[in-house]
Amino acid sequence: MNANHQKDLPLNSGRRQLMTAIAGAALLPFIGSTARAQPAPAPVSSTATARDWSGQTPLRYPDPDIITLDPRFRRCVQFNAPLQRLYTGTLWAEGPAWNGVGHYLVWSDIPNNVQMRWIEDDNRVTRFRQPSGNSNGNTFDFQGRQLSAEHGGRRVVRYEMDGTVTVIADNYNGKKLNSPNDLVVHPDGSIWFTDPSFGIRGLYEGMPAESETKESVYRVDGQSGRVELVTDEVGQPNGLCFSPDYSRLYLADSGQTKVWDVDGTRLRNGRTFSQITLPDGGRSAPDGIRCDSLGNVWGGANPGVTVVAPEGDLIGMIRLPEVSANLCFGGAKRNRLFMTGSQSLYSVYLAVAGAHIC
Repeated sequence: MNANHQKDLPLNSGRRQLMTAIAGAALLPFIGSTARAQPAPAPVSSTATARDWSGQTPLRYPDPDIITLDPRFRRCVQFNAPLQRLYTGTLWAEGPAWNGVGHYLVWSDIPNNVQMRWIEDDNRVTRFRQPSGNSNGNTFDFQGRQLSAEHGGRRVVRYEMDGTVTVIADNYNGKKLNSPNDLVVHPDGSIWFTDPSFGIRGLYEGMPAESETKESVYRVDGQSGRVELVTDEVGQPNGLCFSPDYSRLYLADSGQTKVWDVDGTRLRNGRTFSQITLPDGGRSAPDGIRCDSLGNVWGGANPGVTVVAPEGDLIGMIRLPEVSANLCFGGAKRNRLFMTGSQSLYSVYLAVAGAHIC
């Protein structure tokens, strides 16, 4: 390399830098205007996608109404699983519960005073029990017996294997319950249930009556059958569920979800767990709730189902064309979510299983 060329290097390099700077300056107004012209992303809508629920014109995977709002929800979602409508024809569908031995789902149609049954083998739906006492929530205990919370009877009952009915609770300290709403079982044999006043407010879901007791949450001891008040620090207690390890009790109550630490037969440290604001600004108030094996709390609500992480964050939702009142996990692997949606019954397979008996 000669001396003259060595002297030219700084000059040529400076020229290139100058031309680059001039070109960049010329492009800045264009780049800025382009960036400013980009519209902000629209919030996720709460409105379900229009579809043919007969299955004759299926939608492409992934199902557009299974919405991931946080990466944590991806562990729950099965990419190639569609939402299905299994039945329609009820007035207000509630209280789904899965019978693992019989491979069927039972749920309540409260105004019609009937319990319905969907049979997995052939997708057949039958009237399972009528009258049902305007039953709302249902579940099965660890012996496989069905438990129901009745609005009409203002009681919690168990259906025995021989067909007889055992009254589990119909009063507290000699005063009638309001209208038991939902219930869960604990491995110690106890039954926990909520008692709001919804069912005694009118004729549609029960019979009008005066309230004799404060709206509360109760525990029925599995050995003595004693009905114990666990909390009356609630407004209108609705759905309830335990965390996977039974250390927490979650409760849907008056537009929010609350949580308590479970201390043996008692509750302590009650607090707000979540108050859900949807991505499009709407509010969602869970009705029935269930926990999955990861500790997420799934709630039947508007726009269908909301999913809240153990930390209290909304991480996903399932949009349905109807308001969902309740849900449960079922199927052979307990990874099939059943959702009662007003007039219909829906389901979807998931990548996560339910935590407990539903």
